[in-house]
Amino acid sequence: MKKIIYLFVLGLFTACSSEPQPIDYGNDNCNFCEMTIVSQAYSAQAVSQKGKQYKYDAIECMVNDQLQHNYDMAVNLVANFEQPGTMIDVNKAGFVINDSIKSPMGGNLAAFKKESPVINDGSEGTFSWEKLKTHFLQTDSLTTSYQ
Repeated sequence: MKKIIYLFVLGLFTACSSEPQPIDYGNDNCNFCEMTIVSQAYSAQAVSQKGKQYKYDAIECMVNDQLQHNYDMAVNLVANFEQPGTMIDVNKAGFVINDSIKSPMGGNLAAFKKESPVINDGSEGTFSWEKLKTHFLQTDSLTTSYQ
């Protein structure tokens, strides 16, 4: 009986973990637009304070979802455009909106490490995480759904 209780309690703690689960590319669906997550260069993921996992096929989906629902996130990660499949914390990333970037949802948005020359050149269209969210609110980039 003690083993059963121990396993139950252990299961509760694991279920509420704020550790992100890897995206299963080609199988997982975006929590916002419901498209299958395919591209490792544009994906994003988040984990709420309560341990709920959110996975996105594009950074613009994560921004839209979080701005609309005001989630309390413990973790926000985005794909590093220069190393597809590698996730970086949004606070260690810089974001670029440029017509040469063809993200899955048409936002022309990608993330790079802050140290990247792409971010450090100071060109127009580069944003921090907080400035990116403000940009979405100010430019009517916010959408309720892509469906």
